[in-house]
Amino acid sequence: MTKFFKYHALGNDYIVIDPRDFPGELSVEQVRLICHRNYGVGSDGILFGPLPSTAARFGLRIYNPDGSEAEKSGNGLRIFSRYLYDQKLVGTDEFAIQTAGGLVTSAISPGGRMIRVEMGKVRFWSDQIPMTGARREVISEVIQAGDRLFTICAATIGNPHCVAPLPEISAELARQYGPLLENHQSFPKRTNVQFMKVLDRGNIQIEIWERGAGYTLASGSSSSASAAVAHRLGLCDSSVKVHMPGGMIAIEIGADFAIQMTGPVTRVAEGVISAEMFEGQGKQA
Repeated sequence: MTKFFKYHALGNDYIVIDPRDFPGELSVEQVRLICHRNYGVGSDGILFGPLPSTAARFGLRIYNPDGSEAEKSGNGLRIFSRYLYDQKLVGTDEFAIQTAGGLVTSAISPGGRMIRVEMGKVRFWSDQIPMTGARREVISEVIQAGDRLFTICAATIGNPHCVAPLPEISAELARQYGPLLENHQSFPKRTNVQFMKVLDRGNIQIEIWERGAGYTLASGSSSSASAAVAHRLGLCDSSVKVHMPGGMIAIEIGADFAIQMTGPVTRVAEGVISAEMFEGQGKQA
């Protein structure tokens, strides 16, 4: 039996599993089953930590519900920070977390409900995202997805993003074209996709299709990348509120596109995963 903790950040829910409570490593099949909303606990991903790290107080591995690993997740990092706070492993002083997408620092407000994460710097260079073709900053390029052309900007904040500014956006648009852009041949490691509407100089709205997860109510790294793109295009100032179906995240864009993200986390439940759930996992996952 494996103990778990479940949180959500604006409807984007994650399960936290401490490696000490789980023998060995999580397999792709186990991740898929745990995240399955009918056969498992149900979530948008798994946060596996804290792990040892030479660069930070805590290491973290982030799993998508399809079993793949994400380099970085803004909502996941806020949730993991809240978990560390709830376990009394941290207080309100700033601390560092090592992810596959780089080092981040986190600070928790008293009570743990609001968390600020220094996400790192957004980069637009194709080889860093990564994206195929000659090395360039990927700004306002035209790309085809199915029957439609999109003008996109691509970016990385430790994980890849494809942002499509549009006059109107919808969940249906994200569900239809998100998977086509996620798996587009231009992105050798796939990509997260954001459809973005600029509301004014301080507000944008996005619909999100996450790599390895699908349609998502909210995303911290997507908010960071979209706000950076809006700022880079001259459409928004350095303080941007990002509105998503699940709620709002505040983004501050500093020098050289360094991103500070602030948003809420809600504790949902804790429990124990029965070993019985994994019996016949191949058929169910």
